[in-house]
Amino acid sequence: MYTIKQPNQILFGYNSVQKFQFPKDCLLITSKGAKDRNWLNYVNLENMEIFDQVENNPSIETAETIINKYRDHDISSVVGLGGGSCLDVAKFVGYKLKKPKILIPTTFGSGSEVTRISVLKVNGKKQSFHDDELFANVAIIDSYFLSNTPENILKNSVIDACAQCTESFDSKNSNPHTKFLCKTAFEKLERGIFNNDNESIVLGSLYTGLGFGNSSTTLGHALSYVFSNEGISHGHALAYTTMIAHKFNNSIFTKRFLEIVKKLNFQPIRLKQNFNEAAELILLDKKHLDNNPKIVQKNDIIDLLKQLNESDGVSDL
Repeated sequence: MYTIKQPNQILFGYNSVQKFQFPKDCLLITSKGAKDRNWLNYVNLENMEIFDQVENNPSIETAETIINKYRDHDISSVVGLGGGSCLDVAKFVGYKLKKPKILIPTTFGSGSEVTRISVLKVNGKKQSFHDDELFANVAIIDSYFLSNTPENILKNSVIDACAQCTESFDSKNSNPHTKFLCKTAFEKLERGIFNNDNESIVLGSLYTGLGFGNSSTTLGHALSYVFSNEGISHGHALAYTTMIAHKFNNSIFTKRFLEIVKKLNFQPIRLKQNFNEAAELILLDKKHLDNNPKIVQKNDIIDLLKQLNESDGVSDL
C-alpha cells in the first residue's frame, strides 16, 4: 500500500496570485529583493506585516527570530514569497506559530511549496525537517514570477528540479504514482530548458515537488550538501553531484541529465574539505542514502568526491 500526501489546495496558472483572495493581516516572509522586483505590489496584501531579511541557505536562527518577534501578534496567516529559502522559513514559522501557510514560489526548482520538508542550517550545517504540519494550506504557482528571473537563478533552480525528479524516480521509496510524476516532470523540464518554454518549466517544477515530496531524493543530494556548506549554490552543486550519482546508480536519466548540465554550462566544482571527513558527514545522511537504489559505502563516497575534484567539466565524468 502507498500513501500520497500534498497540500490541501494547489492553484496554478499565469496571474493566479492576483486571482486569489488573501486573508487580511498576513505575515509575509520574503527576501530583500522582493520590493525592488515589484513582488509586493503584485501580491497586494492588505494590512500585512513584512519580514524581508531571509538569506540564501537560511539558518534556524532566522526562523526563530521571526517566531519570537511575531508570536504575540494578531496574524491570520503566514505567506511565503520567494525561492526555496523563503518558503522553507515560512513553512517552519507557520508550523511553530500554528498559522495557515500560503506559499508562492518565485523560482521554480525546489518544489518546497508542495512538500512537507523545510531545510534550514543548524550549527552551520543543512538539516531537513520533515512533518505533515509543514505542508502549505494553499500553494500558488504563478509563472508570472519567472519572466524576470536572472539567468543564474533560473539555471540553479531548474537543475535543482531536474535533480530532484530524476533522483526520486530512482529512489527505493518511489511508487507508481511518484514515478509517473517524476518522469513527466523531467520531460517538462527538459522541454522547457531546450526550448525556452517557461510554462513547461513551471509545471515541471510543480510535478517534481509532488513527486519527490512523496518519495525521496538520494545520493546526489547527500553528496551536494558538503559543497553547499562551502558556499557553492545548491543547484550548482547538484548539477555535478547528481550527474555523478546517476552514473554510479546506472540511472536511466544519466545521459539526458548530462546534456542538460552541458546546456546550462555549469562550471566544475571543488571540495576544500578533507575527503575522509566529508565522507563521514555524508554517511550520516540516512534520509537520502537509505533510499538510494544501490548501497553506498564510505569508499564509494570518497571515490566520487575525488572524481568531482579532478574533473575539468562534464566531459571528464
